Parts: sequence; C-alpha cells; structure tokens
Amino acid sequence: MSPPSAAAESTTVWAELRHAKPSDVPFIRRMIYQMAEFERLTHLFSATDTSLLSTLFPSPPLPQFFSFTPLVLYLSFTSPPVPSSQTLSITQFSLSSPIVDPDEADFGSPLGDGRRIAGFVICFPNYSTFLAKPGLYIEDIFVREPWRRMGFGKFMLSSVAKKAAELGMGRVEWCVLDWNVNAIEFYKGMGAEVFQEWRICRLTGPSLEKYKDE
Repeated sequence: MSPPSAAAESTTVWAELRHAKPSDVPFIRRMIYQMAEFERLTHLFSATDTSLLSTLFPSPPLPQFFSFTPLVLYLSFTSPPVPSSQTLSITQFSLSSPIVDPDEADFGSPLGDGRRIAGFVICFPNYSTFLAKPGLYIEDIFVREPWRRMGFGKFMLSSVAKKAAELGMGRVEWCVLDWNVNAIEFYKGMGAEVFQEWRICRLTGPSLEKYKDE
C-alpha cells in the first residue's frame, strides 16, 4: 500500500457543507466512532449503518432542519464544487501547507470525483417556550483529526447558525464536555454562551425501557 499523499499537492481547498445522502451513511458511522474514541465513550457506541440509515433517512423523507438533518463536509482539491440543491454552503480555504490524511482511502467521495469527506453535523429542531420560537439542537459536530484547527469547524457551525437565523429560529444549542477546554474556548470565540449551572438529565437503556410496562 502506498503512503498517504499530501492533499492535492496544494494548499487551496474548497469546502462544501451539504445535506447527506444515504450513500454517506458508512462515512458518518465511521466518524461517529472516531468521535466516540476522542470523547472516551466507545463503550456507549452501538450505531450501525442500518440503524443510521433507517433513522436519518426515513421514508417518506421529512423536511430538512425540521427533522433529523445530517450534513457532511466535502473537501475538493482541484476545483470548486458546483452548488446543488443539497448544498448548504461553500467556501475556499488557503492552508499553510499540504495535509497528509492517513485515512484518505476510507473517506474518498462515493461519487469517485476525487473529493474527500472530512466532517459532519447532525442537528434537529427543538423549541424555546420562553422565546416561543423553534430552534436547532446540534447533536454532533465533528471534524476528522487531520483537518482540525484549520477553520472547518467554524465553517460548519457558522453555516448551521446562518440557516437557523434565516429560518427565524430563536436559538442554536449544543453540549460540550467539561474537560474539552479547546472546544469550550472555540465556542466562546464564536459568540456562544456556556452555561455552567445547567446539567444534562437522561433516561436511556433499562432506565427508559422500564417505563413501557408502567
């Protein structure tokens, strides 16, 4: 096997955040597992291609941003992508040096167009009773390790926030692990308020299933 190459032998990269398709599910599942590794939570990981496909892409399809909405970050190295109805945002990045991506073979575009998948976002609607407005909750936002700290996370978060504002939503919210200081500072730099006084409450597994018979 040949060693991974520096991306496109170039420092110019075009990033497209687009609505995911069913063919993107295997890449999303791999990135979710990578995220679980980073967060030290692989013991909670049980997603499969089948379960992701059935829940993220129901039939008939539900309205984007008013149901579970998976978005995928595609990188182009030779020419800018052509926008389509599935494109949320496109921008150009000038990197300081070519990037070596050890997993490039596993994250090549299923279209065979030379592009590469570098991250994803999954969001869905929530509601603020105080504002009497819908909002968006970001369940996951993730950039693969070789492409971090280059602005791609900011690009994805900004694109989702822009869409929420355009839809007249009142909030965009997400969670961050308290030990992930870099992420916390990044989110503060984006203008987000980090609430120290709130805690997540969750029913899952046996604690949730017991309510079936009550």
